[in-house]
Amino acid sequence: MTVELVSVGTEILMGNILNSNTQYLAEKCAMLGFNMYHQVTVGDNYGRMKEVVATAVNRADIVILTGGLGPTEDDLTKEVCAEVMGMELVEDPHTRQHIEEFFHNNIYREIPANNWKMTTVPRGARVLDNHNGMAPGLILEKDGKTAILLPGPPGELYPMFEQQVFPYLETRENASLVSKTLKICGHEESQVEDQLIDLIDGQTNPTLATYAKVGEVHLRITARADEPGKAAALVEPVAAEVKRRMGDAVYTEDEGETLEMAVVRLLTGHGLTISTAESCTGGMVSARLVNVPGASRVFMEGYVTYSNEAKMKLLGVREETLAAWGAVSAQTAGEMALGGAKAAGTDVCVSITGLAGPDGGTAEKPVGLVYMACALKGQVSLARYQFKGNRGKIREQSVMKALDLARRCILAYGRGEELPGQEA
Repeated sequence: MTVELVSVGTEILMGNILNSNTQYLAEKCAMLGFNMYHQVTVGDNYGRMKEVVATAVNRADIVILTGGLGPTEDDLTKEVCAEVMGMELVEDPHTRQHIEEFFHNNIYREIPANNWKMTTVPRGARVLDNHNGMAPGLILEKDGKTAILLPGPPGELYPMFEQQVFPYLETRENASLVSKTLKICGHEESQVEDQLIDLIDGQTNPTLATYAKVGEVHLRITARADEPGKAAALVEPVAAEVKRRMGDAVYTEDEGETLEMAVVRLLTGHGLTISTAESCTGGMVSARLVNVPGASRVFMEGYVTYSNEAKMKLLGVREETLAAWGAVSAQTAGEMALGGAKAAGTDVCVSITGLAGPDGGTAEKPVGLVYMACALKGQVSLARYQFKGNRGKIREQSVMKALDLARRCILAYGRGEELPGQEA
């Protein structure tokens, strides 16, 4: 079964907003096992939209459209799809009630007249309640073709898709599809593929696909069978073999778990507390940890020590160390981590110091050079990295590597091993 994505909005064509919806929907459709050959973006023009939608409906079984469902005159998606599929627009009392309730006790006392435009739906369409906005989603079915209309704002689209559209699409596939995602840190995508190339080349069911992310790689294993249990049975041995080969590099099998969530989970499980001591990342590691629900049980304090004076004052870095080795050095990173743990009274402290650029690099210490350390109950693990890219990318990569260093140190501690060293 084939799916085509149509993104509606002149603002997308003009580059005013990032079209993250397409990436999200493409991933979900791949997870469901649908084939996808086309993705189209079209502006808010009735004639061009009609041409695009008619073409999509003709060549795909299911067309998913995003955007253009609002109350303004240039919101045309519903009207275009109704015409293409030959469905009359009628008022939906349920949607009218939803809009009235939306404005009840709202800061706006009167309902603008154009909002009633959203109460009309194609006759026979399945209406999808929008629990995070006003414009409903719609599923139009006719002559073996399906159009699914979703609101453009991600905060409305994502929950509507997860709660209402995904279950609907699951019923459209005769076969059962089961996927498992293994998230891997410490390796580039090419390195992961090199270690698993025989599995990737040799498998047709399940299939393996790698996806490069900032500082990590996601490996999706997908199997198809006539029953979910049979599909899962095909996935598990492959997942076990990947974990055997990749070892501690696999930090989770939970698609919803991020690296910082994994770190908080490990800290909680081992009864450890953590602090951070950051220079070039300016609190980014702390922010990632604090973003995790329940982090308050394990995260105590974060220090942003951008200047040498701050490193000495707050973390106890010795003046002699800075004079002999400089702020960007393994020695300074180690003292920052030990000093941060002591100052905060935590079991663990992860530190980062480096040159994010674009200026300040030398032949001996080029831009992108980053040292980090993890102190855990008096032991220290050091790592050195030479990152490429602009200032933002260097800082993002530093954060991921620091979180992974903390994760690996906690794992080693839990096994009673020496803390790992990472030289890169």
